[in-house]
Amino acid sequence: MTNQPNQPARSNPTSSTNAPPARAGRREWTALGVLMLPLLLVSMDVSVLYFAIPSISADLEPSGTQQLWIFDIYAFVLAGLLMTMGSLGDRIGSRKLLLFGAAAFGAASLVAAYANSAETLIAARAVLGIGGATLMPSTMALVRTMFTDAGQRAKAVGLWSGVMTGGIALGSVMSGVLVEYFWWGSVFLVNLPAMALLLVLGPLLLPEARNPEPGRFDLLSVPLSMAAVLPVIYGLKELTAEGWHTEYVLSVTVGLFFAYLFVQRQRTAKSPLISPALFRGHGFTPAVVLNLVSAFGMLGSAYFTTQYIQSVLGKSALEAALWALLPSVLIGIAAPVTTQLVQKGVNRAYVVTAGFVVAACGYGLLALADTDSMWLVLAGAGVLASGIVTVMSQMMDLALGTVPVGNAGAASSLLETGTEFGGALGMAVLGSIGTAVYRNEVPSDAPAAAHETLGGALAVAQQLPGDTGQALTAAAREAFTSGMQAAAVAGVVLLLGAAVLAAVTLRTVQVREAADQSAECEKSLA
Repeated sequence: MTNQPNQPARSNPTSSTNAPPARAGRREWTALGVLMLPLLLVSMDVSVLYFAIPSISADLEPSGTQQLWIFDIYAFVLAGLLMTMGSLGDRIGSRKLLLFGAAAFGAASLVAAYANSAETLIAARAVLGIGGATLMPSTMALVRTMFTDAGQRAKAVGLWSGVMTGGIALGSVMSGVLVEYFWWGSVFLVNLPAMALLLVLGPLLLPEARNPEPGRFDLLSVPLSMAAVLPVIYGLKELTAEGWHTEYVLSVTVGLFFAYLFVQRQRTAKSPLISPALFRGHGFTPAVVLNLVSAFGMLGSAYFTTQYIQSVLGKSALEAALWALLPSVLIGIAAPVTTQLVQKGVNRAYVVTAGFVVAACGYGLLALADTDSMWLVLAGAGVLASGIVTVMSQMMDLALGTVPVGNAGAASSLLETGTEFGGALGMAVLGSIGTAVYRNEVPSDAPAAAHETLGGALAVAQQLPGDTGQALTAAAREAFTSGMQAAAVAGVVLLLGAAVLAAVTLRTVQVREAADQSAECEKSLA
């Protein structure tokens, strides 16, 4: 039975012949391995400039504003174009869009590596963001196309989630190593072999996936989607870094206004960018919401743990990045174990609820940390990440299983846009809690710069004589740790609330699916 483009597919569709879905073979699993390479590199590019920025600054001498754009424009462009590219892939074909994105990503990487001015590097990073926005939803849409068997798809999505999460941590470490032994452009050149391999093997191994009846591409929705996403992401990011200034609150407000206009456009357009019918599929809306909450918890904690290892414990940037890799071990274990549990009959609602509870326990460990608790913080980060990846892998599988293959690109882009929103919101909310506590606990007679950030306090302390500087350093580190503890307590409350929400909503989804299956069975017997 062919799914129409504007109607959601059920999780377990029953055909007239009751034939089981075709199982993927060696070709599909090999193709998945090829897809993991660009996915890893796209996720690494979010953090790959962490250690390259000082060398870039010395070489290209960018202004302060240019330096910020060099770092941030990749994530901004990627987030702003995800929905557009996901919908475009459904129309022209996910494989075609993936290969186009790989070519653009490789070419932009080459330009970035040999950029001779800040303007050129900013432009190249923007094109990298465009390429990344094509690659991410296309890889997930192709996973949905290649793995029609629910069990195999769950394994593939688990691998997708683990690679995506692990790539962000790996990017900063690779950046440090490459800059240590080569020049800063090498952090971009590592993209070329993987993209070349994808361009050679992709046409041979990957099937095409597109909506058979896509309708016209709604051009008006493109600027509306970007006007909705970019101001919100920008405002939340700046609120975390600079505090509650009017212009950043206004930026978020403007973005929410355009989000309202975007939603209205999707409800009235003949061929919307994101079909409202997706949300009528059982489980899709809960999957998007719970995935967003997961990103909130993950990125909200990263804001503190990275600063804690480097600025509280006094590790160098590269040491901090290497230590931060340890939690990734648990990430690599969590997704496959979760998939096995669900396939062996453990109720998905219980698994996701448990994932949120485990993540809350991770925040609980962070709440117990003091200024000399590296192993406790690393353990907390690992437990938190494993719980979050458990949830994310299941929510992505649930969402993909409820939509037709022809809408997989749009569905995956919506999930990924929600992840961007959730991460920015987590950093803004938990970061604001931590910053408020920090500023309250820093000694009132400390210089103004010391009240802004821990980094500012440590810089000021280095300029103060002897015991005065040491006292300010100790007080600032204590204050930051107290802020992390307060934010962690808030994280515990949030994730336990999410566990209750998951238990209720996912059980409701299962009841509705069972009712639909019963109705289909009665209809076929009649």
